Amino acid sequence: MKNKFLLQLSLLLLTLLALLVTPLVHAELTLEINVQGAHQTPIAVLPFAREASVGNSVSKVVGADLARSGLFTLVDGSDINPVPSDVSDLKIDTWKTRGASYVVVGNVTEQPNRRFEARFRLLDANTQVSRMSLAFSGSNEQYRLVAHHIADAIFENITGDKGVFSTRIAYITKNGKARSLKVADSDAFNEQTMLTANEPIISPRWSPDGTRMAYVTFELKRPIVVVQVLTTGARKIIANYKGNNSAPAWAPDGKQLAVVLSKDGIAQIYLVTTDGTGVARRLTSSSSIDTEPVFTPDGQFIYFTSDRGGSPQIYRVAVTGGDPQRVTFGSNYCVSPRLSPDGKQLVFVRRDEGAFHVVVQDLGSGQTQVMTESGLDESPTFAPNGRSILYSTQVQDRGILAIVSSDGRIRQKLTTQTGDVYEPVWGPYVQ
Repeated sequence: MKNKFLLQLSLLLLTLLALLVTPLVHAELTLEINVQGAHQTPIAVLPFAREASVGNSVSKVVGADLARSGLFTLVDGSDINPVPSDVSDLKIDTWKTRGASYVVVGNVTEQPNRRFEARFRLLDANTQVSRMSLAFSGSNEQYRLVAHHIADAIFENITGDKGVFSTRIAYITKNGKARSLKVADSDAFNEQTMLTANEPIISPRWSPDGTRMAYVTFELKRPIVVVQVLTTGARKIIANYKGNNSAPAWAPDGKQLAVVLSKDGIAQIYLVTTDGTGVARRLTSSSSIDTEPVFTPDGQFIYFTSDRGGSPQIYRVAVTGGDPQRVTFGSNYCVSPRLSPDGKQLVFVRRDEGAFHVVVQDLGSGQTQVMTESGLDESPTFAPNGRSILYSTQVQDRGILAIVSSDGRIRQKLTTQTGDVYEPVWGPYVQ
């Protein structure tokens, strides 16, 4: 970890980094939530009438989503009998007595071709006013996705912020010599393998529309940048120049990638088209290594990591070129920049007294906040609503995924029974 910056920048050491990752056997994930000082709203998500017709419980997924946000505490409604199908069947005073501030009641209707509709209503238990009534539909196999959309709607109605339960995450795993690029729901269910190879796979990055993934693979025995379509698996090589091809970052319009190339000598940042045509345009020119680019949400600037000042720090440069400006201070090691969806905050990894923490910096005031406590943290990435940060860390010599809320009050750990997982990245909202 001491040389992590150099590992990311050197072709040889990048290879060593991937080889040193502990093997992973992806098992059932265990979620641990720690809430410190955050207000939790009690909510009862009652069993949906006839939800057994789809073979699974939509309501349990909705409740689990709201609970793992850390902002809600579930009021048990599993003992209710008979199950209400609408407000007219509900005795709201019962749930007010049990301490619920809100109650969710719903029903499932079977449709042709193994499809269903889930209709629900959100009620304020204190005022007994219906706050929302919506319906979502899907195939029986999509019951979790339907539930995630319901949870998103409830979350937004109560908190005022968009939910992210229906979004996806990507990450890298390693099992023996095999590395795998995985995509899963935000709760780590419905895991799918995009690519498995006996060589390193690093730096996965979602396209802005969530339909493609850029990443670096060593399948040709050296690093190249590839873009893969998630639905079809079709792959296109985007950067295959002499030397190092690494660290892809999507422009907000999805038409360009910032990549790190060493084709002209030392590793620098270039812009390439995402269809693989055209000539790479060099953006930075220095006698030091420039790497880890990321676009601002408006596409006007790129933040990146460089040791041009003598130690790895984060800089900003206009996409049109010009002199980069240093952004991070107060530590001799700041790497892995990522921006919040609104472009107002920067998250990165900072070394303090030998420990590596996730830090958030307000770009307006320059003030920073240390978000994590574990000391071996890597690869932070904002959720698409900006309320949470996903990152990888180590607990008892095992790599795990962890989430911390943007105010630092809610912490989650996603652990497997065995093995490690690393380089997570949170996907965008998908229409």
